[in-house]
Amino acid sequence: MPPQPSTPPAEAVTPRAPSSPATFTYPAHADGFGIKLGGYNASRWAEDWRGMRNPGKRDDPLDRLKYLPIDADGIAYVTLSGEIRLREQYVSQPGLLPGDHRREQLLRVFAGADVHVGPLRAFGELAHGGLAGYNIGAPAAKSRNDLFAQQYFVELSGSIARGLAGGVRYGRQEFSDGAPGLISVKDDNSIHTELNGGRAWLSFAQFRADIFDFKQTMLGMGGSGDDRIDHATRFSGVTFGVVLANSAKRKVFFDPFFWRERNDMLKWGKVSGLELRHYYGARLWGSTGRLTFDWLVNHQDGEYRDRPIDAWFLQAAQTYALSGKGLKPKPGIHFDYGSGGGAYGTGTIRNTRTITAGSIAYSYQLVLNLTNLFQVSPNFTISPSKSLDLTAEVQHSLRVDESDAVYRGAGTAYAGTQLVRGAHVGDAARLQATWKVTPRVSVIGRYEYFEPGAVLKAVGSKASHFLAGWVSLRF
Repeated sequence: MPPQPSTPPAEAVTPRAPSSPATFTYPAHADGFGIKLGGYNASRWAEDWRGMRNPGKRDDPLDRLKYLPIDADGIAYVTLSGEIRLREQYVSQPGLLPGDHRREQLLRVFAGADVHVGPLRAFGELAHGGLAGYNIGAPAAKSRNDLFAQQYFVELSGSIARGLAGGVRYGRQEFSDGAPGLISVKDDNSIHTELNGGRAWLSFAQFRADIFDFKQTMLGMGGSGDDRIDHATRFSGVTFGVVLANSAKRKVFFDPFFWRERNDMLKWGKVSGLELRHYYGARLWGSTGRLTFDWLVNHQDGEYRDRPIDAWFLQAAQTYALSGKGLKPKPGIHFDYGSGGGAYGTGTIRNTRTITAGSIAYSYQLVLNLTNLFQVSPNFTISPSKSLDLTAEVQHSLRVDESDAVYRGAGTAYAGTQLVRGAHVGDAARLQATWKVTPRVSVIGRYEYFEPGAVLKAVGSKASHFLAGWVSLRF
């Protein structure tokens, strides 16, 4: 399955077996445990390295760190993991505002340990984010963080009965069991997005269910003691999964979900207050022959400051492999729709919200958010070699409700756009190169040119170039 709209191709990762493969009967690449689309997993606990118990499978000293036995029988063992990522990026007009360019050098360091004792498990991961450069403004904790206890959880999982597996997990953890347009770990950032709480799951061969209850994390920029649970938020619900097809040439999955989100101080328009929002929807995704697809329908309702919510979020992404030989060309297109309206009024709120998903799919330089946006993005990918992918994409962006604002990637409104009539938000051209140097080393390059449309130009927005490149080393 190629990367989905909210998972840039460069961030996609390849499947490995789940942490306890004997306990899972549902197809591992669709079980809701991490993003499994090439290389190492974005969530490192979703990898299984017990094969490294065999010395013949180890290629270098780092492989030895993937399986460190605690007992002679191999029932208890430790897996160590880590990542170093060096990234440089340039933005000619930060925030589309007139002024000087921005240049950033970003460092990511992750170090984790996964301890298994039969069906019991404890996982911990530390993270560091470094940031330097020119005209960087006020740094965000997702980019500059001295030390972050990124994940720490305990888990009990295993086979409950023949054909039935399950588990429970509690602690700070990554959660991506749902449509990637709504939730993700935001791997583009130096620091991942983490949730605090518990989840429990059951899986059969053709059906699974995942129930959860989380609170978000407020990041500090110092040591591990300043990253706190955000008790003003709560995200809970259930995600189901149904296998519709799982053959060599056809893999199709249907994932309905029912979620609830509470935010005590959410801002819409010029006011802030309590929002209770419900998410009802389903994701149909997979591949059949040369076609891959990912479709989402999501209705959102609830209440914001005693005002009703009625919003829609729709996505349809598809690619088609013209040939499996030569350059392996793959044309594709994705449509993204987030309803809007009501933020600056007194009636129904029609603005779409996402929970933890990023906005990279809508702009590499984070100038757009799906709220009150309709976007059409045709793309074309070629693979000159087995390890190199090149993707070109153009995007046309329109505002859904002209009485509401245009929103930045962080979710804040472009001031004054709610007073401007017109629908054209802007157009973009994007390029991306992904080079998998070795299974552990990858090099990524990205470019985007964004030209504001009439709505953004009316409030003084300027065209902007974005250029980024980074190298990642994982073990």
